[in-house]
Parts: sequence; C-alpha cells; structure tokens
Amino acid sequence: MFLRNRLVLVACLLALGSPVWASPAQTYDFGQPAPAAKASRSIEVVMGDMSFDPKAIDIKAGETIRFVLVNKGQLLHEFNLGDAAMHAAHQQEMLKMQQSGMLTPTAMKEMDHGSMAGMGHGMKHDDPNSVLVPPGKTAELTWTFTKATSLEFACNIPGHYQAGMVGKLTVSQ
Repeated sequence: MFLRNRLVLVACLLALGSPVWASPAQTYDFGQPAPAAKASRSIEVVMGDMSFDPKAIDIKAGETIRFVLVNKGQLLHEFNLGDAAMHAAHQQEMLKMQQSGMLTPTAMKEMDHGSMAGMGHGMKHDDPNSVLVPPGKTAELTWTFTKATSLEFACNIPGHYQAGMVGKLTVSQ
C-alpha cells in the first residue's frame, strides 16, 4: 500500500511537470503582436468615455500597425483586437476581474495571486491583442495583420462595449 501511494505521488508529480499540462501560447488567426520598430505606420486612437476616435480603421493584409492609444476620458479603458465572439468571451473575464476587486473604474489593481486560488488563470490581463490605458495616459499596441478579415477594436471593461465603445477594423487584401 505504501509503495503504491508513493508511485501514484511520483506519477502525479511527473504529470504536473510535463509540458502537456502547460497552457499553450495563445494564437490568433488574424495576426500576431510585433515590435514597434517593425510598424509600417502608426494610427492614433483617442479613447473618450465610451467612445473611440476614429470609429473605423482600414488596414491592408500584411501591414504592421502601431496603435497609439490616448485615453482622454475619466475611466480606465481597454483596446482589444478581435471578433465579436472573442470580445464576448473577454467581457466575461473582465467581469470576473471586476467582481474580484481587481478591476476598478480607473485602474487595474495588483492582486495577491495566492489569495485567488480557484479563480483560474484568467485573472491576469496579459493578452497580446489587448492593452489597458488608465485615464490621462497613453499606451501602444503593435500588430501584424496576416489576412483579410473583418474585426472589431473594443473596450471590454464591463458595460463599455454595450455603451458603444467598439469600432470596425477592416483588413483588406
């Protein structure tokens, strides 16, 4: 019995150390993050409270765009690239962050990850297709768009997308 318990323990430890258990790097069928130095052009996006300016952006497949994100509003905002389904899923993650106290109207708090056991890995805002911009601040996101598609750029902080903080991003050939 003692030996069998030890073998089970060793098997569990080996399984947990196995790469099979590691979460895969997230990939996107519409492109990937890129260094700002690779950008073929920059596009400034101004965030107001519940608005983006411009409301639509046109890009060519193969372009690398440096988005300069200026938050002129009074609230924390997000710039997230994706389709409507991706935004819907991300909104649920952001809602959990808000409910946990990690996300406030004006900031993302640093949390003690040990106290968040059982909440899942989704309690970090580290997706490469997304950036949070505090009020009065500027941030950047650089992205290479690999294929023609229709996307959205959106703020997925609870209630912001529904209030109209979403824009069209068209990638053409």
